[in-house]
Amino acid sequence: MRCLVTGATGYIGGRLAPRLLNEGHAVRCLSRSAARLRDAPWADRVEIAEGDLTSYESLRGALDDVDVAYFLVHSLGRRDFEELDRRAAENFATACREAGVRRIVYLGGPEPPPGEQASAHLRSRTKVAKILLGSGVPTIVLRAPVIIGSGSASFEMLRYLTERLPAMVTPRWVSNRIQPIAVRDVMRYLIAAATMPAELNRAFDIGGADVLTYADMMARYAQVAGLRRRIIMPTRVLSPWLSAFWVGLVTPVPNGIARPLVASLVHEAVANENDIAAYAPEIEPLGFEQSVQFALGKVRNADVETRWSNAAGRDSAAEPLPSDPDWSGGSVYVDERCQEVKAPVESLWRVIEGVGGENGWYSFPLAWSVRGWLDKIVGGVGLRRGRRDRQRLRVGEALDWWRVEEIVPGKLLRLRAEMRVPGRAWLEMTATEDGDGRSVYRQRAVFLPRGLAGHAYWASVLPFHGIVFKGMARNIGLGAETAT
Repeated sequence: MRCLVTGATGYIGGRLAPRLLNEGHAVRCLSRSAARLRDAPWADRVEIAEGDLTSYESLRGALDDVDVAYFLVHSLGRRDFEELDRRAAENFATACREAGVRRIVYLGGPEPPPGEQASAHLRSRTKVAKILLGSGVPTIVLRAPVIIGSGSASFEMLRYLTERLPAMVTPRWVSNRIQPIAVRDVMRYLIAAATMPAELNRAFDIGGADVLTYADMMARYAQVAGLRRRIIMPTRVLSPWLSAFWVGLVTPVPNGIARPLVASLVHEAVANENDIAAYAPEIEPLGFEQSVQFALGKVRNADVETRWSNAAGRDSAAEPLPSDPDWSGGSVYVDERCQEVKAPVESLWRVIEGVGGENGWYSFPLAWSVRGWLDKIVGGVGLRRGRRDRQRLRVGEALDWWRVEEIVPGKLLRLRAEMRVPGRAWLEMTATEDGDGRSVYRQRAVFLPRGLAGHAYWASVLPFHGIVFKGMARNIGLGAETAT
């Protein structure tokens, strides 16, 4: 069959696309920017269509000759995510019906118990499910609770909370029951949904083999990870808002995403039925410990396929860098550095591409850490997102508080800042050959201020640039020379 995958740059879609290919299906991926899929290892095996789900006109053509359309997008992290998700679902439903799509598959969230007021996150998921089920196109909705897999936001919340806090005062929702499911089982259900009976139009609950409380999950994670027994003290004092703020400080998940996720944990998330077993009897979901073992194995082997942060941020790779010759707007501040390197360009590039994450930023670690903490406190992403792979980068990936906007292997790495600043910022690093086994490293920090606050911000950080950016350029060069 021909399958359309929306959200192919995201956590679930980025894993589903290659698995559909392995099942023998033809795959078309819908993305706001084709460049975001350029470096995916399976990109040359799929069709790529550019389009925005919030714009109905941009969907025309993308659904032509499609048998199964996967709706795997959400706007979590945006203040108006409910409205954006509703509009996207309505556009998608209409476009699928008019294109003659035979099946829609949607991965949603669990429904809260009767009588409980749903969180904004779950309310949005439920609304999207209703729109798609009422589209006139046979639709299968898979309602999944917490997903356990390397790189998932839920797993990283659990992992960092447990690993960094040997003793913790926890909110009362840690006593709620949850039925976590392994991401590999989610993939199997999504693939199976494509071949279920054509007339099927309904939602299914899916979950793993174990029903646990969040406190149980932290305790069992500690056992699997070889950590000492964690001390957990529930209290009624911590509100969901305060819990989300704490999660945002301790884990890589920023407040904008942690807040709706934590609010959803206030509800129990347990499958109310297992009807899907009649349609996919070959799938026997994994237990919690085995799910964690698989996820930790991927993390420790640096084999994380996709991360929750892949899809966060705007697609603006096509916009010009403000210091480019064709830029015609406002003031632009630039900090430029150049360093001659007594090492071949290949050695220099390895150091450049290894920037961030565990390797740090090669200069004044304390300054970077403090800036990351300040960003976290005001609701930004901070430095804790790290990187998906210790050595290789791809366009569209998150790198600490940056997003990889452009990469030309061996030559150029351009990063776009996603920290909270009154303006927009880029960091560009290039490597060029200089003959006789030498190379040249060039570094540009570009800032486009927004209003008076933007100009004041640049003036306040300018004294530090002489230390941080100068030291960064020098140490990148030294790193390349030492590695030669």
